[in-house]
Amino acid sequence: MYHVYILASRRHGTLYVGVTNSLQKRIAEHRNGDGSSFVKAYGVHRLVYVESYDRPDEAISREKQLKRWKRDWKIELIERENLEWRDLSDLLV
Repeated sequence: MYHVYILASRRHGTLYVGVTNSLQKRIAEHRNGDGSSFVKAYGVHRLVYVESYDRPDEAISREKQLKRWKRDWKIELIERENLEWRDLSDLLV
């Protein structure tokens, strides 16, 4: 599986869009400061949105699409699934 994910620093805070084939590992890397320098600099560690895909090209295409979206659109997308902006990383197994 391939995952497109959005991290947030807090509710309506700084957002980061990424893609990975190992969501648990990637979230751990971000939290340990080994992920993106942007995430490290802005303290963007809360997993607030995830989509899963079978093929890497689909996930990469979706990531690129979301990165082009306006901030308000990303917030609407997050709040459709996660109104409280809960950290979804607790649900990862």
